[in-house]
Amino acid sequence: MASIKVKFRRSSVPDSAGTVYYQIIHKRIVRQLTTSFNIFPNEWDDKKGSVISNFHSSRYEIVKAIQNNILWDIKLLGQVFDTLITKRSDCSTDDWASEFLCRKKRSSLFNFLNETITKLQKLGKARTAETYSAALASFRKFRKDEDILLHDIDSDIMEKYQAHLSLNGLTPNTISFYMRILRATYNRAVESGLIEQASPFRRVYTGVAKTVKRAISLRAVKAIKMLDLSQKPTLEFARDMFLFSFYTRGMSFVDIAYLKKSDFNNGTISYRRKKTGQLLHVACEKSVMLLIERYQAEVDSPYLLSIITKPDKDTRKQYHAKMYAINKSLKEVARLAKVDVPLTLYVARHSWASIAHIQNIPVSIISESMGHESEATTQIYLASLDVSAVNKANSQIIEALENC
Repeated sequence: MASIKVKFRRSSVPDSAGTVYYQIIHKRIVRQLTTSFNIFPNEWDDKKGSVISNFHSSRYEIVKAIQNNILWDIKLLGQVFDTLITKRSDCSTDDWASEFLCRKKRSSLFNFLNETITKLQKLGKARTAETYSAALASFRKFRKDEDILLHDIDSDIMEKYQAHLSLNGLTPNTISFYMRILRATYNRAVESGLIEQASPFRRVYTGVAKTVKRAISLRAVKAIKMLDLSQKPTLEFARDMFLFSFYTRGMSFVDIAYLKKSDFNNGTISYRRKKTGQLLHVACEKSVMLLIERYQAEVDSPYLLSIITKPDKDTRKQYHAKMYAINKSLKEVARLAKVDVPLTLYVARHSWASIAHIQNIPVSIISESMGHESEATTQIYLASLDVSAVNKANSQIIEALENC
């Protein structure tokens, strides 16, 4: 009823590379599908209608890859036809070719990743989309911008990518970050029926290694708090955002930046974490109230603080720019306070967890994993506890800071 043949179109120039194409036939209607595979006449077997690979040829690896891609295309053409004919018996070769080309386009890693990124953006998962974009950019750099079909991804390629990242000075956790995103993408393709599972990530690192603590002591936080930065507004703002994060149980800066006025009621901030979606409630101590008053946004702004100052513009760009500027200023704040840890906004979060543990706050309230293994697990755990217990813990920490 239908047939698929592999053909070779020779070049008009003698001894030059020609092009492989497919001929699909259905109901006696013939349609040609050109490929991007170029081979020389001596790499084609007319009788068998197939590509020949010579192990001793300098083009062996290239031709072998072409053979594998042709086998995959033939399989995909068969799958597409079976699917179409099941849905409608009157499908044409044009329908067949169109659906095949659409499926083949999705079978490229770069295209599939871009498609995934677009879906994440439409779902409002901007942060996740950014991490996928970062992984794509990293892998494109490794591949020197040469795309790869999903079914060509194997353990050898992933090991080479891991070695490439390591040689470029990336830490094991950063390498694992990229690998886990690519693995998730690969698994999405498997679930979509685009490829079969070949476990290409089995020999690369996808775990999370324990990192060196980035917390500072309560005394160091006090030194930062006591700095007179009234004549240095840029540094003062950076310092105050650091303290705001610390005062609010290590609130992430992305959550601070996106706090809405509607999130603040009766002295309590209620917000959902951008990263996990967990709903958290933070009772605001006097120190937090003072910072809110000092940095409150304009009257017509929906945001609580003056971090995103142009709500009608690209808010992600404003958030990233402000975070970069603050983290840069915090390096100078650390120098002035004689703090020998590279100070960033994340240090405030890490420090709150560490100091909470030192203050003998029960592990059931502030989990060890917040600073050691899984930040997301900690937040999920905290969200399931009595809010009053968490707020009491925060009050203890701030009181300790005032009295140290």
